[in-house]
Amino acid sequence: MDYAANLAMTLPELVLGVGAVALMLVAAWAGPASTRAVSWAAVAILLGAGIALTGPAGSGGDAFDGLYRADAFSTFAKVLIYGATAVAVLMAPGFFQRTSGDDLRPEYPVLLLLSAAGMGIMVSASDMLTLYVGLELQSLSAYVLASFMRRDTRSAEAGLKYFVLGALASGILLYGISLVYGFSGTTQFDAIAGAYAAPGRSIGLLFGLVFVFAGLAFKMAAVPFHMWTPDVYEGAPTPVTAFFASAPKVAAVALGVRVAVEAMGPALADWRQIVIFAALASILLGAVAAIGQNNIKRLLAYSSINNVGFALVGLAAGTPEGVAGVLTYLAIYIVMTLGSFLVVLEMRDADGQPVEAIDSLAGMSRTRPALAAAMAIFMFSLAGIPPLFGFYAKFAVFAAAVDAGLFPLAVVGIAASTIGAYYYLRIVKTMYFDEPATAFVKGDDGPLTGGLIALSAVVISPLGYLLIPALAAWSLAAARSLF
Repeated sequence: MDYAANLAMTLPELVLGVGAVALMLVAAWAGPASTRAVSWAAVAILLGAGIALTGPAGSGGDAFDGLYRADAFSTFAKVLIYGATAVAVLMAPGFFQRTSGDDLRPEYPVLLLLSAAGMGIMVSASDMLTLYVGLELQSLSAYVLASFMRRDTRSAEAGLKYFVLGALASGILLYGISLVYGFSGTTQFDAIAGAYAAPGRSIGLLFGLVFVFAGLAFKMAAVPFHMWTPDVYEGAPTPVTAFFASAPKVAAVALGVRVAVEAMGPALADWRQIVIFAALASILLGAVAAIGQNNIKRLLAYSSINNVGFALVGLAAGTPEGVAGVLTYLAIYIVMTLGSFLVVLEMRDADGQPVEAIDSLAGMSRTRPALAAAMAIFMFSLAGIPPLFGFYAKFAVFAAAVDAGLFPLAVVGIAASTIGAYYYLRIVKTMYFDEPATAFVKGDDGPLTGGLIALSAVVISPLGYLLIPALAAWSLAAARSLF
């Protein structure tokens, strides 16, 4: 394959990379005054990267001698990543301007573009080296984003914790990759799969599998590698937290799925045990630990851990239907999560400062009825209560697990999901039945934020079921491209 064809298949990453460098130069010359213009330009660049997926970048096959793969699976994940990143760009200027105008800088959308480029490389990786390059590009941007509010001690602490624990996870992942390479003699996924399928395979490959999955579990925030999530989500600026809970989550889970299916598919019986443990532990810990939280961002952090567990139930099936269930779950999850964080952005006192205490939601149904209704929809949907679209997300992964013969996993997962319903319903109870707290003030970015909240609520409402045929067909086609 010629060089031009290779570049055509990596066009989305080229658009994001070149666009990020160009906007960085604009930011350097124009300074903070260019933040809003750079933000809208970043959204346009993300849209351009999405449009680029309609060409060879969407289904062109292998590029650069098997280092990169453009297929339906990566296209599905990239659409979700670019959409979530665009929302994270749009929600930020108003937040930073209200809370700390001196931290409102155009480097923020540039970092998001670089992170999106890294995530695109992650989900298209077909070689362990490409995997690591993409993951580190995403992670390095994320460390800076977590500590973006330079004068806020919580933000600085969040960035430091994320960096230290992220470096540890990268070391674990690299050690696993080195073991896999040492005992298979290759870093390409197809050849690694052949080594796992060979009779009498070395136990070193099994150890490599364990360490690789441990490193990926950190990026997913799956138990037992979840410890960074609540502190980082609470300390990071709210738009950054919304970004962490959506786009990188999709990239990490999609990367885990590709590694499991393409590189280690013959070792299904081995990695299925790890995935089942991580799924059940994440569902249970995420549900139980969230009950005692009084900060809405920490609660949503444990909610994200809980939801990763549900997504892993589909991966444990190890079938195209299971992977399709994972993709369906991710698509619905990011809408629910971004909608929830958009509501959190609207929580601010008379001085315009953010309010994160759950008790401050008291009586919001009387002071901000539209906002309370949207939040109730997101909470009921995250709890998986029909007829909201979040119910279908859980149904898709549990049905795949039952079809794969993992009936006990589905039963335990369904039973554990009732625990998580408690803290979601607690928020609804606080909004609708408690005495009103101080009413939240409306911000100057109300039309944009309000429109995004309304759009998210409509998608998650029963009207979302109109999307089921298209979403089911798209996710299944994307999943089958891996097998």
